[in-house]
Amino acid sequence: MIIFDSVSKIYGNGTVALDKVSFAVGVGEFMIISGPSGSGKTTLMKLIIKEVDPTHGKIVVDGDDISEIPHKNLHLLRRKVGVIFQDAKLLEGKTVAENVDIVLEIMGLSETEIVKRRNDLLELTGIAHHSSDFPSQLSGGEAQRLGIARALSTQPKVLFADEPTGNLDPATAKDIIGLLQDINTQGTTVLMATHDLDYVKHIKAHRLVLTKGVLTSDSFAHHTSSHHPSKETKKEAPDEDKKT
Repeated sequence: MIIFDSVSKIYGNGTVALDKVSFAVGVGEFMIISGPSGSGKTTLMKLIIKEVDPTHGKIVVDGDDISEIPHKNLHLLRRKVGVIFQDAKLLEGKTVAENVDIVLEIMGLSETEIVKRRNDLLELTGIAHHSSDFPSQLSGGEAQRLGIARALSTQPKVLFADEPTGNLDPATAKDIIGLLQDINTQGTTVLMATHDLDYVKHIKAHRLVLTKGVLTSDSFAHHTSSHHPSKETKKEAPDEDKKT
């Protein structure tokens, strides 16, 4: 689904955000990308949606080398990759329903299709009863759920959650992670960038660790129940996924 092949990103001021990073994400995986602030997690997300371009290396999303995607077709890439931001990036002057509708209107859906998909998304994310409320009336967790509904509105193949629990209390954070797991079980590939490892240690997931832009660990973690910490095992990628 996603391949990074020796990808580096060096910003104009000389900051090395990512340094020769290589990994592959399979269809339907749940990937956790961890590392402290400044480790390159957000840059990785920006590269996947082509908000910024790599300085070196190759990125493939859903079979397409994204360096070859012309600017006029970027919207097609971004429909495949939904992004959940830490601050949700909601339209404060629009209701919950309108925050979802506007994305669907841009996509050109009919009014009937918009109403159905919006209602389905608000039910999925558990905020249908807030459809007429404004973002300022929502709790932090509810606002994040609306951000998830917006990110899912394009029916993306990949969902990238960038520090989705950063502004939430522990109980709400666990609820949001549970929702992401539910979305993953329905077939969506989920990438979650976080530094809150206590919230995700029980999850069976493909895990990357970034340290100052360098990929320092690529492993698969398994668990037997949500009450026990995960046991991590290194796993070699299949030959066809290895990129050197």
